[in-house]
This record gives sequence, structure tokens and C-alpha cells, in this order.
Amino acid sequence: MTTADASPPPRGATTPATDPTPAADPALATDPALATDPAPAPAAGAAPGTGVGVDVDAVPLRHPGRWAAGVAIGVLAAMGVHSLVTNRNFQWGTVGDYLFAEPVLRGLWATVYLTVIAMAIGIVGGIVLAILRMSPNPVVAGAAWLYIWFFRGTPLLVQILFWSFIGALYPRLSLGIPFGPSFVSGDANHIVPLFAAAVLGLGLNEAAYMAEIVRAGINGVDAGQTEAASALGMSRALTLRRIVLPQAMRTIIPPTGNETISMLKTTSLVSVISYNELLNATRLIYARNFQTIPLLIVAALWYLALTSVLTVGQHQLERRFARGTLARVGERR
Repeated sequence: MTTADASPPPRGATTPATDPTPAADPALATDPALATDPAPAPAAGAAPGTGVGVDVDAVPLRHPGRWAAGVAIGVLAAMGVHSLVTNRNFQWGTVGDYLFAEPVLRGLWATVYLTVIAMAIGIVGGIVLAILRMSPNPVVAGAAWLYIWFFRGTPLLVQILFWSFIGALYPRLSLGIPFGPSFVSGDANHIVPLFAAAVLGLGLNEAAYMAEIVRAGINGVDAGQTEAASALGMSRALTLRRIVLPQAMRTIIPPTGNETISMLKTTSLVSVISYNELLNATRLIYARNFQTIPLLIVAALWYLALTSVLTVGQHQLERRFARGTLARVGERR
């Protein structure tokens, strides 16, 4: 019995590489009959890696809580409508008689006018206060903070009453050199009538809240925008007007719309100083005919109508100032 020579190859000799895969048969490449078809695609609904179809019996997720909430809300709505229709104490006929009465329409116009003037003062004052609040000068920033602290910390009704009774504190108001002679002076009750007291009370208070809204919007703009404008040689005022504020409007518009709607309803507070706005106009009517509930419903309906118009306007403004943002979001999708 002989054994094969198992001695290793000499140093430096190369061993031929062996391919573990068998060589392809040339006949398969030339004969179409012997070629194999490609593997069939897996069937639709097949399990991964198996090619075997799987029937899935999906059961929709049930939401009994939604049905219960819907039924409860429907029952409450039906009860409310039934009460409005059947309860004669609402006196809908009287409501219709006074809904477009001349005193009510005059009060409605006074409410709209007061809202516009007070919000204009609040917006302009808020922008100025926000800029002063962000000033690098600590004295100016501290004075703006003190204003915001005081007007946000005291009740609005107290401020309105204070302005209406300004004549009791300062019988005469004058304009002149501080601690020196005065150039113009007059009776405080003539200088600050009821309308001026209402505007000052509402507008100065609103400026404190608008200052924080504007400041939040300015802080929401990337600091790189300001740095780029400064590198281009733009002044701080020009940067604020042309670069910062237009971008901050996306953040400022929604809360400003809410403040405007709130201001429209807050004007009813000036009825305590007998300014003839919407609520006071209806109050004077039901003080004579004792139809309190119908006249209050008249005021509520007009407030609802005005706030609905403002809500639509707010939505349109938000869409206009968010056009660039919405377009970028659509491109990402």
C-alpha cells in the first residue's frame, strides 16, 4: 500500500486558485431549450420571503367614546334648541323689534369706532414699548418694563374709572415747561371727556399687552437676519422696518387678531362711565321698558356678528402673511 506525497510546495511557489462555484455549462448558454426561466415575482399579499399569499381579515378599530360623545352633544344641542324655541321668556318678537333700532345702531357704531381707535393706540404703543424694552440702554428698558408691569398689573376697569375721574385728581391740566410756566391750561373734564377717558383706558392698557406680543415676534426672527443686515450697512431702524418686522408679522398677527376680538368685547366695560356704546345703549332701553333679557340678547347677537367678521378677517390675514411658509412646507412634502 502506497501513500501520496503530501509534502508542502517549495518556498516561493504559487498555488493555483480554485473557484468553489462550478463552471457554467456552455451548452446552457447556446441552447435556448436548456436555459432556465427567471424566478416568478411573489404574489400580491404574499408574506415576505415566502411567495405564498396570505389572506388578512382586517377588523376596523371601533371608537365607542366618539359615538358616546356625539350622542351626548346631540342631545344637549337638541335640548338647547328646544328651549330657545319653546321658552316664551326669550321674547324673540321683542328682540326683532329692537335689533335694528336707531339707538342700538348708534351704540354699535360707537363700539366699532372705539375698538378701532383703542387698537390703533395699542398697536403703535406696543411697537414702541417693545423696541424700548429691547433697548441696550438699561434706563430706557427699565422704564418700558415699569409701564408694562403697571398697566398689566392693575384691572382695566380701575384704569377706565381713573381716567373718567381725572378731574378730581387734577382739576386743571396744563402744558408748559416742567417746574416752570405753563403755556396752555384748561379744565380737566373738558380736556378728557368720556370718549377720551374710554380711549385712554382701553388703548394704554392694550399697549402693555401688545408690547409683549411684538417683542415675542421680534425675538422669533433669527439673529442672523440682523447680522446680515448690519454687514450690508443698514441702520438699526432700517433693519427693524425692512427685515425684522415683516418676518415677525407671521408670529404677531394671530395674537393681535385675538386681542382685537377681545377689545371689541372689552369696550362694554366703558358702560360704567356712561359712554353710549352698544351695551350701554341697550341698557338705557331696558331701563325704561324693563325688557332686560330681550335687549341683552340684542347686544349679544351684535357682538357675535362683529366677532365673526373679525374672525374671518384674521384668518385671511394669517393666510396672506404665511404664504411663503406654506409654500415651503408644500415643497418639502
